[in-house]
Amino acid sequence: MDKRASDLHLRALAPPILRIDGVLVQQDLPPISAKEIEEILTSITKSEQMDIFQHDMELDFVYAVPGIARFRVNALMQKGTISLAFRLIPYEILSIDKLGLPQICKQLVLKPRGLILVTGPTGSGKSTTLAAMLDYLNENQSRNIITIEAPVEYVHGNKKSIVIQRDLGNDTKSFAAALVHSLRHDPDVVVLGEMRDLETIAVALTAAETGHLVLSTLHTSDAAQTIDRIIDVFPPAQQQQVRLQLSQVLQAVLSQTLLQRIGGGRVAAFEIMIANSSIRNLIREGKTFQLPNAMQLGTKDGMQTFDQALADLGRKHIVREEEAMSKSSNTEQLSKILRSMTV
Repeated sequence: MDKRASDLHLRALAPPILRIDGVLVQQDLPPISAKEIEEILTSITKSEQMDIFQHDMELDFVYAVPGIARFRVNALMQKGTISLAFRLIPYEILSIDKLGLPQICKQLVLKPRGLILVTGPTGSGKSTTLAAMLDYLNENQSRNIITIEAPVEYVHGNKKSIVIQRDLGNDTKSFAAALVHSLRHDPDVVVLGEMRDLETIAVALTAAETGHLVLSTLHTSDAAQTIDRIIDVFPPAQQQQVRLQLSQVLQAVLSQTLLQRIGGGRVAAFEIMIANSSIRNLIREGKTFQLPNAMQLGTKDGMQTFDQALADLGRKHIVREEEAMSKSSNTEQLSKILRSMTV
């Protein structure tokens, strides 16, 4: 917390390592022995959790340090010893404004129904974005919100809304089963920690179709890849029907990545795809390769591509140009945008 690190890594025969502003920094501390790391894991888990770890040789759980923070912990075996990774989850849920998220997040999360997806690589801040959006909804509307997470990360109290948070493993056996049963619990909004498999995606689409607002995450890098990933999960015979279903229920895809900010810290760049009539047609017709062009032309609806977002951060001198280039999948296109901004 003092060093503003996002992650802590503990491995046998190595000193502790922190990830600070995205960079791994070895700490000036003695190496940890295999016995010490086993004692650490034993001291922060319940006996049932240790039983699971000894059986599966891996474990995900949340560990809280009262008054400081909560941590999402992953334990696994490597070369016969235990390795631990701690991800910081602050007690405070930062607002959309404090995080500098796109203002359209506020409009999207107040939608009465449909599917909103937050995507990006591991460690890009998806959970933080989702928590901020959920907190805004909680403060502004009266809804019955059910979250299904593995594990529960940010803790939401009741404000204007009722919030029920279910932990995969402790409160339910699977995302798909939890989602099916949660739909019988009179929800207005369902938040899925991740759309992991065909069964979960199918139920999520049906939930959005039947009048619920569904928010979830995917480990995809941009909007077009997100649509392809969802469609490709299904057998070929079902894919056209899923395209139609997705085109009808999708509200937006927010894809994010983190960049090093000039002067320290990190900032998120967002690709924003809003499901207007043009986007819905392209999804229905399977023309995902045309989505980036549609987003470039859809700025009046609040859309932007990654390259537009990266160029804006570079123009405002929030990030260095080479940092923006390193995150772009089309550096030639980004160079053109940057040059046009300086003319």
